[in-house]
Amino acid sequence: MQTQGQVRSANLAAALACLRDGGPRSRARLAADTGLTKATVSSLVAELVERGLVAEGAVHRPGSVGRPGTLVELDGRGVCGIGVEVNVDYLAVLALDLGGAVRWESRLALDVPGLRPAEVLARAVAMVSDARAGGAAGAVGVTVAVPGGVQGSVVRTAPNLPGWVGTDVAAGLAGLGLPVTVGNDADLSALAEVSAGPHAGVPDLVYLTGEVGVGGGVVTGGQLLRGSTGLGGEVGHLALTPGDAPCGCGRRGCWETVVGLAALLRAAADPGDPLRDPGLDLEERLTELVGRARAGDARVLEALAGVGTGLGVGAAVLVALFDPAVVVLGGYFAHAGEFLLDPLRAALAQRVEAADRVVLSTLGFTAAVRGGAHVALQPVFTDPTTVPLEASA
Repeated sequence: MQTQGQVRSANLAAALACLRDGGPRSRARLAADTGLTKATVSSLVAELVERGLVAEGAVHRPGSVGRPGTLVELDGRGVCGIGVEVNVDYLAVLALDLGGAVRWESRLALDVPGLRPAEVLARAVAMVSDARAGGAAGAVGVTVAVPGGVQGSVVRTAPNLPGWVGTDVAAGLAGLGLPVTVGNDADLSALAEVSAGPHAGVPDLVYLTGEVGVGGGVVTGGQLLRGSTGLGGEVGHLALTPGDAPCGCGRRGCWETVVGLAALLRAAADPGDPLRDPGLDLEERLTELVGRARAGDARVLEALAGVGTGLGVGAAVLVALFDPAVVVLGGYFAHAGEFLLDPLRAALAQRVEAADRVVLSTLGFTAAVRGGAHVALQPVFTDPTTVPLEASA
């Protein structure tokens, strides 16, 4: 049986979630939507205001009948969730406030495989500290995205970061003094897609991220599929290709040996070309790649067409398995999407009737950190009393 405090906390969470999902509304509308009495809602709103989580906005006039009411909306400008992404070529940090606005964003080009995990995590701590000193002073938690499988906060598989296997990421960030969770980068990107932007609320979605490796996040029935041990989604290592190119996982013929970023850059440029320099910012390199394609560079165009066709072959398998409403291409797939979509859709159409479901992510390389920031904020929506009353002061 729930205690009075637990009931109160659940009601606060219901009111806050209603404002998050439905936008600003009057107290009367909030009462109708939550099934709570108007008196209870008034009390809940007063407490949420005291905690700095909601604010009173514009006056709402329902029409000629009844008194005008004041709209209530999410505030939370002093409450932030921070997402961190550890990738092969960079570290990234992004902070979102309770209403989903970006309060801080930074990215550092970094040869992560060339450094010890402790060194990389120390740099991540510095970046998060900079964020908290800047626009994310009210951080309530951090979620770290890594390109591999995670159990708890420990990296269990990381084909493109083998030195990270066994690393306890949360322990490496303990100096921040904040709750730290850890997740797979593609899973967190998929959550970002269904939490914000044009695909918000889509119950069945497959997200494919193109980095040095290839990851997948699957949402079905509104729930993220994690697998029995939490290590699902390593679609880049499906044996989908006829070749036997060696993969970072130690096997041969994995899908990412054809469609991963490393495969694309090897096909598009010679060693020593700036496109293949991991010390340069990834987006700058991809902008150069796309520029060469637009200028008609035959080698680059051929490389992109090969990746697009390979993507279509693998995407057909995932569509047949999960029947998603939409397949979202993220990471470098989105950046170079104008040259990938036609060959991808052609290969897909030969295998399944789903070519029109493939779209490009609008989140770019921020998807994983955005998903992480959303996850870091979730405890506030689950129990708003975790934010102290004096937070609004």
